[in-house]
Amino acid sequence: METIKGYVEHVIYRNEDNHYTVLELVVDGKATTVTGTFDSASEGETIEAEGEFVKHAIYGKQFKMSSYRSMLPDDVLSIERYLGSGAVKGIGESLAARIVARFGEDTFTIIEKEPERLSEIKGISERKAREIAAQLEDKKGTRDAMMFLQKYGITNTMAIKIYQQYGAEIYGILQENPYRLAEEVEGIGFKAADEIAAKIGIHVDSDYRIRSGLLYILLLAGGEGHLFLPLPVLRARTAELLGLSEEAVDPVIPNMAMDKKLVIKNQGGVAAVYGSSAYYTELDCARMLHDLMLVTGGEDPKEDERLHLSIARIEEEQQLTLDELQRRAVAEAMKNGVFILSGGPGTGKTTTTKAIIELLDKEGMEFQLAAPTGRAAKRMQETTGYEARTIHRLLELNGAVTEQGRRVRFERNEENPLEADAIIIDEMSMVDIYLFHALLKAVTVGTRLILVGDANQLPSVGPGQVLRDLMGSGCFPMVVLNKIFRQAEESDIVVNAHRIHEGKEIALDNRSKDFFFLERDQVNVIYKHMIQLITGKMPAYVNAQPFEIQVLTPMRKGALGAENLNRILQQYLNPASPDKKEYAFGENVFREGDKVMQIKNNYQLEWEVLGAYQIPVDRGTGVFNGDMGRIVSVDETARILRVQFDEGRIVDYEFANLEELELAYAITIHKSQGSEYPGIIMPLLSAPRMLLNRNLLYTGITRARGCVTILGSRQTIAQMIANVDEQKRHTGLVYRLRELIRKEEE
Repeated sequence: METIKGYVEHVIYRNEDNHYTVLELVVDGKATTVTGTFDSASEGETIEAEGEFVKHAIYGKQFKMSSYRSMLPDDVLSIERYLGSGAVKGIGESLAARIVARFGEDTFTIIEKEPERLSEIKGISERKAREIAAQLEDKKGTRDAMMFLQKYGITNTMAIKIYQQYGAEIYGILQENPYRLAEEVEGIGFKAADEIAAKIGIHVDSDYRIRSGLLYILLLAGGEGHLFLPLPVLRARTAELLGLSEEAVDPVIPNMAMDKKLVIKNQGGVAAVYGSSAYYTELDCARMLHDLMLVTGGEDPKEDERLHLSIARIEEEQQLTLDELQRRAVAEAMKNGVFILSGGPGTGKTTTTKAIIELLDKEGMEFQLAAPTGRAAKRMQETTGYEARTIHRLLELNGAVTEQGRRVRFERNEENPLEADAIIIDEMSMVDIYLFHALLKAVTVGTRLILVGDANQLPSVGPGQVLRDLMGSGCFPMVVLNKIFRQAEESDIVVNAHRIHEGKEIALDNRSKDFFFLERDQVNVIYKHMIQLITGKMPAYVNAQPFEIQVLTPMRKGALGAENLNRILQQYLNPASPDKKEYAFGENVFREGDKVMQIKNNYQLEWEVLGAYQIPVDRGTGVFNGDMGRIVSVDETARILRVQFDEGRIVDYEFANLEELELAYAITIHKSQGSEYPGIIMPLLSAPRMLLNRNLLYTGITRARGCVTILGSRQTIAQMIANVDEQKRHTGLVYRLRELIRKEEE
């Protein structure tokens, strides 16, 4: 580590969101380029920075700052330069010169202790003198707080966030309860707060620490898809995290329930402990669904007869052939406030959905179609012939900055509901409890809500298992299609999917036209054949480009995990070239032409769709976990990487924010939910038992439209078909729904 000290001559670049800054620092009379996160380093300011000199491929020698402190200038020339730089509003170069000429090296002392004396200078009133003093005091407060926070190992970026949230209150908060940071400051988790607390000297068995630990464990559980944890599990996990006995944790849980931080419910003989937000989200969903169900068509023989005739006319006009179960589904969708249509591949969900839409249109009803992802919405639009959007766009996501800071909100809500007689949501298995809650808030009583999906797919990436819970509750009319239609029977993808779901053995004899198995027991051989398939036979076989062939794997890590496969596939599918710019970020190299995926929801990211002459024809905010695109340009000068996602959305990523992107030549089966590819390749050799289950295999092969090729072991495939032990999700929507019905009956 080296330390340099100088004054800021020029701020070259500054990101106002994350405070990443490139500035020119004059050190001993020589200009030095410094990069790093600065809170408000302004021109003329004197700083002392710690870090190291690095050599940038384009910009040459730079100083990479790891920490810094802002200092008041300590000589007459530096004082004049600072005051005249614009760092203090209302003081220009000439006024700065007059102030320093009058007070010399005592200038800052005068401003701090006798600010009224500034009015002795021509051009400065008493009011202006007070404003100048207040500005310097505020800068001093920021400076002191940054230095105070850095003592506890807090990075500049986090220190800025903390000070912006709490201001001068931060000193008292850290001394009393640093765990507030984990609850109230985005980006600071329990572990960071715990490290700060240890340095401050907070006792390991402090109630504050135990409370924060409990909430942290529930937060981690949400990442696993849970809405609650059984009390014994929560106690054990928290005690292990904190290094305490379970007895030390016990008394804090009921106290947090009294403070409404936790909710404890008896569900099926299990003491279920929720974070309050998760519990009330489930409860609110149940209430809104219950209200929607109150409006139904009821039993009316004349209406049933009319519907029957209308459905027959739709079949004739649209040249659709429906079986009795499909006709019943269409009728139930028209008669009920909430209706669920489910079924596996090839069972006619798409045909039935199209019939429902055509009947709604025939009846003169307004309807809206949506799906959780851009790919799923695009496929819905292609198969129905009607416009479909993502749920986020349907709800008009607004990720704009407000005066209170960034607040994700949907413009469509209970105050501004969707205007439709019916709303149809496809791929419901992907919808988590929080997105479903947002959707329900925008649906008014009297609107039909039609939910379509396959409950045997993997559950949503986010918390909950909404479709399974709704179907398992028995509270809603639903139709589960189970007949494989003749055309679908010709596809071994469809046939094998159903056999896998039923736990039956599948044929691996390669007599199929669309389902192939290559037995290989060496990782390097699997790499070789995977590349040969993508660059050779498969694209022509399924009438697609090599980049449209998707590799799906059960895991992220390991020789056949997504991370390692991406590095290998990138070398062959998009090799380095003088014609392609690239940028190294962490362990990844992002190159023009690369296939990439967004790996977290970012509601603030702006996108635009460009029309003729590169003129924007549509704009919005929000790029979501699982969205896939291609890198179209890498701009080293602007430090921007541009990606084109589905639907033509163009997004610019600053280099500092590339942790949100991953290469996507290979992705996990979990990440493939809701997508469909012309051909997929699945390497299945070995993996942890929890990942080798029937549900995962079923989901993977049903992502293919034209061809599935599995590379690996027969034994692994048989093991997956036999293993029904998928991870159980702790959710309570079923109980919330049944509680409401029970109360109504009482």
